[in-house]
Amino acid sequence: MKLITLAQDQAGRAGLPVHEQVYRRLREMVLFGDLEPGQPVTIQGLTDHLGAGMTPVREALRRLTAEGALQFSGNRRITVPVLDAAAIEELALARAALEPELARRAAARASAQDIAQLTATDARLDRAIAAGDVSLYLRENHRFHAELTALAGAPILQSVVDGLWLRFGPSLRAVCAGAGPLGLPDRHKDMLAAIGRADGDAAAAAMALDVTQGMERIAAHLDERSGPAD
Repeated sequence: MKLITLAQDQAGRAGLPVHEQVYRRLREMVLFGDLEPGQPVTIQGLTDHLGAGMTPVREALRRLTAEGALQFSGNRRITVPVLDAAAIEELALARAALEPELARRAAARASAQDIAQLTATDARLDRAIAAGDVSLYLRENHRFHAELTALAGAPILQSVVDGLWLRFGPSLRAVCAGAGPLGLPDRHKDMLAAIGRADGDAAAAAMALDVTQGMERIAAHLDERSGPAD
């Protein structure tokens, strides 16, 4: 089972219709926190930033709003949603239910080539952490998870998980820009070791811990921003 490389992904995108290219670019801006929680977006601003026409930008905004990545906030304003405690709890529950199962399935299907690619992605992630490069860290962290879940052979579950990441991505960027990802146990290495020996239970357990510590970090960030109760 061969994973799609970054170069192949970029080459494939170049052949897509303009409206799809604009949608994917804007989706990445949300996913990786280039647009911050609470930040308003405008059609004119996006057309200038993306170098695209108003029609594909409108279509991209419509699709992302339907997916919950953006929201209407009155007076035709569109913003990146700000997560509250209840939303974080739901996202954590959903991720904990789905992502460990995808890791379990991936462990049963991964080839030596797949494991080598996951290991290379994780190495780039480590270099991003060492360099303090938050943007690269977020992209390589997402790539690692996306590559792993793609190996599970469960496209319906994978699409649901993709939607969950789109909802908490901007908040994860805010967390990493503050405290950063340093100091957290490296569950990716545990996952790689488990997948290497085709141990689905261990891969699922490592993924569950990875999900929990990530969502707990987001929840703690929300608490810090909210401040002490009156």
